[in-house]
Amino acid sequence: MKNPVHLSTPLDGDSIGKLKIHDVVTLSGTVFTARDMAHLKLKELYRKGAPLPEIFTGGVIFHAGPVVKRANGGFRVLTIGPTTSIRMEPHSDFIGAIGIRAIVGKGGMDEESLRAFKKYGMVYLLAAPGCGVLHAQAVREVKRVYWLEEFGMPEAIWVLEVADWGPLTVAMDSHGNSIFQAIQEEGLRKLDGLVKG
Repeated sequence: MKNPVHLSTPLDGDSIGKLKIHDVVTLSGTVFTARDMAHLKLKELYRKGAPLPEIFTGGVIFHAGPVVKRANGGFRVLTIGPTTSIRMEPHSDFIGAIGIRAIVGKGGMDEESLRAFKKYGMVYLLAAPGCGVLHAQAVREVKRVYWLEEFGMPEAIWVLEVADWGPLTVAMDSHGNSIFQAIQEEGLRKLDGLVKG
């Protein structure tokens, strides 16, 4: 495995621009969880010109729904695994417009996201699925939570402080490259060869 690139939030364009697919990174700083309902709520606020709950410039969104326990007057994350990112595909341009620099999830995203990543200088990072307890160990603090009562635990936005979270793999970079696209193209080439053979 390559030596990881250590990144801290807020992320800047220079750091993101240097990343290429297959690079391995670790993250420290603030991470926001967001799934389907959170994206829709943020979009609604943005369209109305209402203030967003956080400043997202240079931020990281984790497509995840954590399992969280109340503890010592606050919260503790017990497990937090990535959810399937393709569901959030329609929101990529919006997410870039509000300043997000990295999305973390599983399964990858598609062409619309790849265009947004290039336009705004963003990357998509793969978090290993099935390792929710390990991901939770990187969480040092639950700083805030939004819309917990409205949406419930998995769909709320959790604002987390993480330290040395990773390894995470750059699967889509800000230059228009995608490991998912490369795998699909290679699969089609092999299929074409089998058909012709």
